[in-house]
Amino acid sequence: MEKFDSIDLHVTLLEEALRLLLAVACGALIGWDRESKGRDAGLRTHIMVALGSAGFTLIAMQMFMTLGAVETATGDAVRIMAAIIGGVGFLGAGAIIQSGGRVRGLTTAAGLWVIAAVGISAGAGFYSNAVFVTILAFLTLTVLRRVEVLTGKRDE
Repeated sequence: MEKFDSIDLHVTLLEEALRLLLAVACGALIGWDRESKGRDAGLRTHIMVALGSAGFTLIAMQMFMTLGAVETATGDAVRIMAAIIGGVGFLGAGAIIQSGGRVRGLTTAAGLWVIAAVGISAGAGFYSNAVFVTILAFLTLTVLRRVEVLTGKRDE
């Protein structure tokens, strides 16, 4: 039980709002980038995935604290997070299209999966993780797109 002494699963209303707002802001940054490039999963989709992931994470933490199950709160919250990851993976699979021997939508699917991790991080209160993953995802999408254009692997 001592391992739970350093984990505070009780969240104030203000902190809950901040966690959800961080998820929205991070989702918006990645979604804006995707939308500006004309991708199907854009601003609203990325915000909703991040917000939903954060919301479910908060629900998991609060539900198990409310039930007084501190000993199982971490395990049960992890199961809900695993369901989020699987559900977003299913959503991402729907974004992948095979047409004319080409596969499209892999980056969109991966982006939705990453933004779910951002939402889970924000919902769990791991602010720096949410911000760092968002920054790295944004850099990956923007910088590597330019590298692909320069090397002729992608048209602008």
